Amino acid sequence: MRRTQSLLFPETAGPAVADASASTFVSNMRLPVHRWFRYSAGFSAEWAAALIREFKGRKALRVFDPFAGSATTLLAAEMQRVECRGIDAHPFVAQIARAKLDWRSSSDAYREKTHEMRRIAKKTKPDVSGYPPLIYKCYDESTLADLDCLRRAYSEVLDASPASRLAWLTLVSILRPTSKAGTAQWQYVLPKKQKRSPQDAFSAFDQCVRTFHSDMLVGESLIGSRACFEEADARSCGPVPDRWANLVVTSPPYPNNYDYADATRLEMSFMREVSGWGDLQDKVRRYLVRSCSQHVPEKAVDLDEVLASAELAPIRAEIEPVCRKLAEVRMTKGGKKTYHLMIACYFRDLALVWQSLRRVCTSDSHVCFVVGDSAPYGVYVPVIPWLGALAEAAGFGPHRFEQTRDRNVKWKNRKHRVPLQEGRLWVEG
Repeated sequence: MRRTQSLLFPETAGPAVADASASTFVSNMRLPVHRWFRYSAGFSAEWAAALIREFKGRKALRVFDPFAGSATTLLAAEMQRVECRGIDAHPFVAQIARAKLDWRSSSDAYREKTHEMRRIAKKTKPDVSGYPPLIYKCYDESTLADLDCLRRAYSEVLDASPASRLAWLTLVSILRPTSKAGTAQWQYVLPKKQKRSPQDAFSAFDQCVRTFHSDMLVGESLIGSRACFEEADARSCGPVPDRWANLVVTSPPYPNNYDYADATRLEMSFMREVSGWGDLQDKVRRYLVRSCSQHVPEKAVDLDEVLASAELAPIRAEIEPVCRKLAEVRMTKGGKKTYHLMIACYFRDLALVWQSLRRVCTSDSHVCFVVGDSAPYGVYVPVIPWLGALAEAAGFGPHRFEQTRDRNVKWKNRKHRVPLQEGRLWVEG
């Protein structure tokens, strides 16, 4: 228990987080609760906790994360006993966040729920028909049969309780370890890349239950307010009250063509929320900030109209030639990806985010964006100064940037040779 507590409460957890690793999720996989589900589009929970602890010493905090993802910031704030709110627009990731935030509910109720689920699964006759094609590529027949029994058992124990949400996350969390398919660095599933020794489904389930239960024992003793999380769009921050937050800690999508929808396609396919890649547009992408070319098919938006929007006025002189250049370069490429539309729409969306943050932030707030720049087709996009300009146009004060690491400098298997950077954009309230 003492070791688990030291990991939960970072003031006793050891040395400060190195800048180079602060913007990655990797270290979170050894931390209680954070480790329950690997969502690579995140940042270091230890860094977030250290930052919150630093500001906690200055004033009473109310922390907000408009791109909460799998609840990294919210869990860090809870563990620091700080009031916090978060939103995320990805429907499936929002389910994950809600479940993780139940970590302070009854560990006994969770254990009883999962034991009942396992008991039912062992007596259930599998029926592996009707799954999306991706699932048959990712599991052998025996493993899929066991997972199917667990999914059917979950449907029988499903209710509105925290234990039920955690049982759902337990099942979702074992889908990657039990799959014979590989996983790319950013969670895209790779059916053609086979793992040597995928885990047995029931063994993985049992191990996951033990991990969840152990972490929850500490959560039950934690005193302090619980995080408030809602599924919502950062471009409006609808459910967040005016002038509520005085510290924003978040990592918005980078304009680097990462498809957040595709990152959870395996899990959504198994849970029968999508039947194929094409469903992701309607089920997920339409809710998200437009940070990948899949959001903006060629005829989906008019580039001139987007560039002429009032939201882009503060950076129009800089962004327009970049988008025109991308429109030219794409015609020389085999894929002809719509990066010109993506970049225009991305910054218009982020302008709306800044306007919404201005509404929900106090006049003395501090905003920290973990973000990186981009160079689609080798055309450099100066993300940091443009976001800073949009923030100031929305009514925030001056901005500054702390670089934490270089990106795209090793060149191996890279599509361009433009050095990029990643770090923290700080904006004053």
